Amino acid sequence: MVKSTSKEAHALFHSLRSAYAATPTNLKIIDLYVVFSVFTALIQVVYMAIVGSFPFNSFLSGVLSCIGTAVLAVCLRIQVNKENKEFKDLPPERAFADFVLCNLVLHLVIMNFLG
Repeated sequence: MVKSTSKEAHALFHSLRSAYAATPTNLKIIDLYVVFSVFTALIQVVYMAIVGSFPFNSFLSGVLSCIGTAVLAVCLRIQVNKENKEFKDLPPERAFADFVLCNLVLHLVIMNFLG
């Protein structure tokens, strides 16, 4: 039973890896950026759990900045993906400009919340 589950998990991992190998490079870069943003938020949460959250607004600002940036990057990935038929008429430059503008607004709000 355990061996069959292990083999199925290995087969699933192998099929996901081979499917992801066909992903374009620009989408892989965006995926790496999303993983980095989420990892940075997790580091901040662990740090807060160990050290404490004295300036709580600073902690919230940092975590919300990371998570907000990750969400905006996922939206950029959806818009830039060639296989997505909903955004086929949207040029990638426009999607990136929207990403940059939304990040600017997000970080202005974060800086205002920071105090």
